[in-house]
Amino acid sequence: MAYEQIDLAVHDRVATITLNRPDKLNAYTIRMMEELIHAFDRVDSDDEIGAVIVTGSGERAFCAGADLEMGTKAFEGAGSADSPVRADGSIDYASEAARDYGGRLTLRMFECLKPVIGAVNGAAVGIGATMLLPMDVRLACEEARIGFVFARRGIVPEAASSWFLPRIVGISAALDWTMSGRLVPAAEALGAGLLSEVVPRESLLERAQARARSYIEASAPVSVALTRQMMWRGLGMAHPMEAHRIDSRGVLARGRSGDAHEGVGAFLEKRPAQFPDRVSQDMPDFFPWWEDPRYT
Repeated sequence: MAYEQIDLAVHDRVATITLNRPDKLNAYTIRMMEELIHAFDRVDSDDEIGAVIVTGSGERAFCAGADLEMGTKAFEGAGSADSPVRADGSIDYASEAARDYGGRLTLRMFECLKPVIGAVNGAAVGIGATMLLPMDVRLACEEARIGFVFARRGIVPEAASSWFLPRIVGISAALDWTMSGRLVPAAEALGAGLLSEVVPRESLLERAQARARSYIEASAPVSVALTRQMMWRGLGMAHPMEAHRIDSRGVLARGRSGDAHEGVGAFLEKRPAQFPDRVSQDMPDFFPWWEDPRYT
């Protein structure tokens, strides 16, 4: 796919995805969704990529939300080949065409096997805010503002944010931000745990890259991929026994791996580890351990 609305660059095993519609404040479109999903597919399939940063172009916005030039059609499945609206005006909610196109992206990001770092370079509003939620770490410049503005547009939060947001910041902050639709300053988002760091704009990408390198330089890629999925999917577990089952499988499978032998050997020999296993071919035989629900 030739990218028209994003850029993808790779340097020192870190992929940087840049939302690239600065004249439109990086507003989200169906085309941008398709390009972002394609980029995450490339990230997961390339063993030379160890982590990914997502940022926006320009200084005014990370992403100003859905491109509303198409009016309410932005929320009506208008970009789908088959409309979910029947001839009589009723809605086929179970249709694939009924799925919101913010959720299509965040579910793909949720499935990513590499660490995902958000570098919020300005306003993040609507889908610009909700696409941040499945990222593992979010950094922002001091000028950033984050707005879950859906109620102010007469709609509701999308992109599976009703699952992600309360788990990150707690139910009270999630409700406060979504019911008021107000713009949340970076300092408040930091205090609530949505952001990990707030830094001067000129330091933002440097700090994001430092985070990315910290996940790459001394950690086994397969272990990182498994850990990311264990942690995120553990948020939906009903009992710690469910986590214990997966932990036990992971310890057994990884303990027999070339990575474990290398990691222990490198520790004993006081040298940097050179992990041999690759995400593309060496995930353990019990992976994936879940069955994804269907959209119905």
